[in-house]
Amino acid sequence: MTEQFDIAIIGAGMAGASLAAECAPHARVLLVEGEDTPGYHTTGRSAAFWEEAYGGPGVFPLTAASGRFLRDGGYLAPRGALNIGCADDRAKVESFVESFVALGVDMRLIGRGELAAMIPGLRGDWCVGSHAPDCADIDVGALHAHYLATSKRAGTVLRVRARIEQIEREGAGWRLAWNGGEGRAPLVVNAAGAWADSVAVMAGAAPLRITPLRRTMVQLRTDPLPPADLPLTFGINEDFYFKPQSGRLLLSPHDEAPDVAHDVAPEELDVAIAIDKLEQAVDWKIAAVERRWAGLRSFAPDRLPVYGFDPACAGFFWFAGQGGFGIQTAPAAARLAAQLLLGHQRDAMTAALDATWYSPARFMQSG
Repeated sequence: MTEQFDIAIIGAGMAGASLAAECAPHARVLLVEGEDTPGYHTTGRSAAFWEEAYGGPGVFPLTAASGRFLRDGGYLAPRGALNIGCADDRAKVESFVESFVALGVDMRLIGRGELAAMIPGLRGDWCVGSHAPDCADIDVGALHAHYLATSKRAGTVLRVRARIEQIEREGAGWRLAWNGGEGRAPLVVNAAGAWADSVAVMAGAAPLRITPLRRTMVQLRTDPLPPADLPLTFGINEDFYFKPQSGRLLLSPHDEAPDVAHDVAPEELDVAIAIDKLEQAVDWKIAAVERRWAGLRSFAPDRLPVYGFDPACAGFFWFAGQGGFGIQTAPAAARLAAQLLLGHQRDAMTAALDATWYSPARFMQSG
């Protein structure tokens, strides 16, 4: 017998799990996940930080609005963030600081002396940077588990190993079919991450050109070991970032290679580029490459997330295109999306957010 729901959410990573938790107290929710376990792809491969400047000014309102929930829930641990540059990068660093200070971010310009004190072994070319003390590590596993548990307590039905094979109209609603099961609901939410456009096409909606981009991560054992209080450090030209974790260094070449939706693996060239970038930044020795992995970060063409009903496909709701900022924005994004989906009033968390920035209608209007 096919079960009947009010809302069917496709994808149980951070996006789908957080939205299910927000919706479940008010509706009967089906959460469908194609893998053996929720969060296998992007959520489980995140570098795990909350940084107000990450994602740019258009993402900042969502990050800022999520901060209190994450802090009060105990999901954040102090880290601090640096964006570092060489002499030729001074104007770029100054502009970066000015743009985010104007938004209310606690950030300041710093010079060589402070940089060298925060990053032992920093090579001499790096002489200018920004410091944002409020940046924090996120306990991604705990946050994702919280949302899954909250939605389960409120009655959400989770189906794993349930890769969607068919989405079809049935009267005023939808029928979703997967291997060994099916469900019906008047509303379908596309929280499928890298698979978002494929899900849309399956439902008869136009794809929004949400593109999966491969991001490489490497775990290194260095000599010396990274200080536990080392800030999250970005190159101002967006060509590397690193941070400590459990006595090791997490490093990325900040790559964004277009890819297709699949269980992505790192390329050896990207690992080598990451190590080269680190060696250009600090004089530490690489004692061992202990792990390497890759994840897919999916972006809409304007690099802003997509939240809202599809203007041309009734009952089809987008919750996708959340790039590398989907975890740090999860609380506000899920709250806003649930309010749009259920027709509820805004609350203190979402009152200042302009939903039109993130609406799928912006792509139809621009052609």
